[in-house]
Amino acid sequence: MRPYSTKLDLKNGHVDMTHGSGGRAMAQLIDELFVEHFDNELLRQANDQATFDIPAGRMSISTDGHVISPLFFPGGDIGSLSVHGTLNDVSMSGAKPLYLSAGFILEEGFPLADLDRIIQSMAAASKKAGVPVVTGDTKVVERGKGDGIFITTTAVGTIPDGLNISGDRATAGDAILVSGTLGDHGVAILSSREHLEFETTIESDSAALHGMIADLVEAVPEIHCLRDPTRGGLATTLNELARQSGTGMRIRERALPIQPAVHAACELLGLDPLYVANEGKLICIAPATHAETLLSIMQQHPLGHNAAIIGGVVEDEMGFVQMETTLGGSRVIDWLTGEQLPRIC
Repeated sequence: MRPYSTKLDLKNGHVDMTHGSGGRAMAQLIDELFVEHFDNELLRQANDQATFDIPAGRMSISTDGHVISPLFFPGGDIGSLSVHGTLNDVSMSGAKPLYLSAGFILEEGFPLADLDRIIQSMAAASKKAGVPVVTGDTKVVERGKGDGIFITTTAVGTIPDGLNISGDRATAGDAILVSGTLGDHGVAILSSREHLEFETTIESDSAALHGMIADLVEAVPEIHCLRDPTRGGLATTLNELARQSGTGMRIRERALPIQPAVHAACELLGLDPLYVANEGKLICIAPATHAETLLSIMQQHPLGHNAAIIGGVVEDEMGFVQMETTLGGSRVIDWLTGEQLPRIC
């Protein structure tokens, strides 16, 4: 029996300090929002932790904080993004995600209707991915001390035997593939934030990639690196991998899959799409002999229709990332400097 005389007013109510006090109001918030939507056997145990058995083998774990603005944007919201982003991070080791945890920092006065919408979106994303939220935490800060809601999620998963996927394994001669169009998420966020309108609606690519990754590693366990090009985009991610591996990278501008609408928006806004964030794409680096197989698998997956082989890994002690331009020249693709788009995820 629930010790609440009335239900939460999800239409007109707001978060107040009692919702983080540890008392009855907090228990009601947890029961009527979090447990209601995330409902699963482990969460219903109502312990301060989730206890579960795991298969034998190596584990992968990743934590991600989400502070995106605006909270709701074309193609997603902070709720679904907080699930997708963390599942993708843990999956880039080749792991199969098993469970999620979620921590919430709520600002006093935050509308319960928005919180309900966000939790429902998180629940839908986790259920679609087959990875339940099994434990969590909620805190409330005073009005003006936060910005509505911040979410931190952690995922754990198991790595199949025989995989050794790591950012330090790129080898000269490897092929570089990307699973789809670049810059969609960052442009969607910016257009929503600045109330910009384009002829074609640009939506975030936010999506969970572990299904595609499972197909890739099953077919080609020899994959060397997987990485999702989020903050800093493709350019920064390739520089990260080049530094980790002690190699160079060379890509072809003509091979880069970029939507015309995204390209036009970047030109209008003075942005370089190579540095714009993605939330549903991956970079795959593998021996060139497997490139066509990997490309075919990506293109047959619903999230990879626009996948492409964009270049290769080269020997370079300086670790430069270079691009062959459409004009036939060469351009160094350096690390992102400054803050191109703040609070993008």
